[in-house]
Amino acid sequence: MNDALTHLQPYPFEKLRALLGAVTPNPELRPIALSIGEPKHPSPAFVKQALAENLDQMAVYPTTQGIAALREAIAQWGERRFNVPAGWLDPARHVLPVNGTREALFAFTQTVAQRNVDGLIVSPNPFYQIYEGAAILAGATPHYLPCLDSNGFNPDFEAVSAQVWQRCQILFLCSPGNPTGALVPLETLKKLIALADEHDFVIAADECYSELYFDEQAPPPGLLSACAELGRSDFKRCVVFHSLSKRSNLPGLRSGFVAGDADIIKAFLLYRTYHGCAMPVQTQLASIAAWRDEAHVRENRDLYREKFDAVLAILSPVLDVKKPDGSFYLWAKVPMDDAQFSRQLFEQAHVTVVPGSYLSREVDGVNPGAGRVRMALVAPLAECVEAAERIRGFLASR
Repeated sequence: MNDALTHLQPYPFEKLRALLGAVTPNPELRPIALSIGEPKHPSPAFVKQALAENLDQMAVYPTTQGIAALREAIAQWGERRFNVPAGWLDPARHVLPVNGTREALFAFTQTVAQRNVDGLIVSPNPFYQIYEGAAILAGATPHYLPCLDSNGFNPDFEAVSAQVWQRCQILFLCSPGNPTGALVPLETLKKLIALADEHDFVIAADECYSELYFDEQAPPPGLLSACAELGRSDFKRCVVFHSLSKRSNLPGLRSGFVAGDADIIKAFLLYRTYHGCAMPVQTQLASIAAWRDEAHVRENRDLYREKFDAVLAILSPVLDVKKPDGSFYLWAKVPMDDAQFSRQLFEQAHVTVVPGSYLSREVDGVNPGAGRVRMALVAPLAECVEAAERIRGFLASR
C-alpha cells in the first residue's frame, strides 16, 4: 500500500459529519444545508437537449485529447472572456478537456511535481483540499500561505521568502477563492509570473468560480488576462483550470478544461493517456453548447446577486460578514469557536455550515480559518433567506 496515503487528512465533510453526528437537531425545523458547494440552480435545458440528442455517441471510444470542435469552442471562449488576442490559444496545443477540475488538479500535480523531498507545492490557506492531497501523493511537501482579513483574504506574496520560491514546484491560486471569495488582483498575477520565471515554478490557477461575480461591467481578470497584458503568447509556466459546474450549473456533467503552456499541456496529455480519463463524446458535444452561450451564465449571476443581497441584509447587522469579490460563499466571522458555532447552529436551527478551521491548516500556531464559517448560498432564494433568519435568531438567543 502506498504509505503516502497515511499522510492524507480527513476531508472537511468527514470532520463535519463527526462533529454533528452526536447532535440531535431541532425536529420542528426542516434541514437547510449551507455546507456543500453544490450548485442547485437548474441546469440549462439546451445543454440537456444536446446531451440527449447525442447519446448514440456512447458507442464510441473517446480520445483523451477530445474532439477538435470542443477544444475550438473552449479556446474561443477563453480569448473572449480574458481579452486574449485572437489566435493565441491554439486549440491543438494549449487546450485540453478534462472531467471537471477536481480530477484535473490532482492529475496535473502528478504530472508536474518531481518526487523531491525538498520540493514544495505552495497554496493559499484556507484552501481546496485537493491541492494538499495531490501534493502529498506526488511526493512533494505542501506549503501554506495564510489568507487573512488584513490582506484582503489573499496571501501576502511579498512576505514569502526566496528560499520558499526556490523550492516551489507549483503555486496553486484560487481566484475568486474558496472559501473566502477573494480575487487575486491583475497586478499581483503579473508579479507572480515574474517570480515563476525567476525561480522556475508553474502557476496553476484554479478559476472554477471565475464566472460568479457581481458587476457585469467588470468581469474578474484571470491568469490568461495577465499573460495577455504581458504579451506572453506562449503562456509559459502558466496553466488555468475552468469548469462548467459552477458557471453553468452542471456539476454532474463533469466537464472542464485546462489551458496554457503548450509544453505542460503536452506532458499532461501524455499522463492522462495512461490515466484513462477521456471525456465521453456526448458530454463533449453538450459542453460545446454550454461554452458557446453566455445568456444562461448571466441569468445564473442574477440569481446569486439576489440571494447575496437578501442574505446580507439579514446577517450584516448581527454578524461580521461581507459580500465577497466572487464565488457563492460567505466567509463569516463568528463570536465563538467556529466548530462550536457550527454544532450549536445545527442543533438549535437545523442549518449546516462548515467550520473555517476545517478548511485550513494551523501553521506557526495560527489557523487562518479559525473563528469563521463558510456558508454556500446554493439553495433556492427562499431557503437561503430562511437560513439567514434562523442564524440571526440563533445569535439573538445567545
